[in-house]
Amino acid sequence: MLIKDTDFIDLPVFIKGKVRDVYKVGEDMLLMIVTDRISAFDVVFDDLIPNKGCVLSGISEFWFDYCKDIIGNHVVTTDVSEYPMGLSKFKNELKGRSMLVRRASMVKAECIVRGYLEGSGLKDYKASGFVSGIQLPPGLKQADRLPEPLFTPSTKADEGHDLNVSYDYVKEQIGEDMALLLKEKSLALYKKAADYALSKGIILADTKFEFGILDGKLVIADEMCTPDSSRFWDLSDYAPGRAQKSFDKQYLREYLETLDWDKQPPAPKLPAGVIQKTEAKYIEAYEKITGKKF
Repeated sequence: MLIKDTDFIDLPVFIKGKVRDVYKVGEDMLLMIVTDRISAFDVVFDDLIPNKGCVLSGISEFWFDYCKDIIGNHVVTTDVSEYPMGLSKFKNELKGRSMLVRRASMVKAECIVRGYLEGSGLKDYKASGFVSGIQLPPGLKQADRLPEPLFTPSTKADEGHDLNVSYDYVKEQIGEDMALLLKEKSLALYKKAADYALSKGIILADTKFEFGILDGKLVIADEMCTPDSSRFWDLSDYAPGRAQKSFDKQYLREYLETLDWDKQPPAPKLPAGVIQKTEAKYIEAYEKITGKKF
């Protein structure tokens, strides 16, 4: 079942993002639904990617559980039959692509960890030799493994692009103790997830975490190490000095770069072959990471 909109849910909207629709469930819980929408370059496409929502939700659920020894999370249940407010009647629509979560007070920072040199980190390094205020050795190539994983936070923008910032900037915004805790937890989560992924033939090149406060404690929230929030590379094809074969939406981005499109709405129509290949990339990531057949 393809899900583009979730207007069938008769609850107050908490927020509707590019991919996720979130509803208020009572005073202290939220229903997070992952649709099959896809965005690239901050533009949401009319075309849907079949099964994408279920892949993202399933991978997040796996990582939340796998890393719960490092930090707690906001998940209450993913079993639709346990959802309150009559939501269980939408079992077909919600199964596999939704989570009932506790409403956390979100920390205003995007916590990015980079283990390899790519994306905006590569761009900054080429320009200055620094990434988020951290000096790196000279002579690094695209996709090189970094000497150690870097905590490279960004601002959490309500609209438009997030901006890369230094760790010192984050300390000024949210205080030294919270900034240090974010850094420690982000690096610990990345290292555990990256080691596991490597054992499954996937390089977790970088990823983004979001945290919140529940009962006075820091928890991880939103999503975790999904193909939408991470770069996943094929270990068997890894070779620094070029773009890598990926299990995320990089395939879609690369296709879009071949078009005469200014990266502004409206988004171009996607060919059936690009949709199928993108779906296959997401499903392959799910199966490799979770060890389950999709």
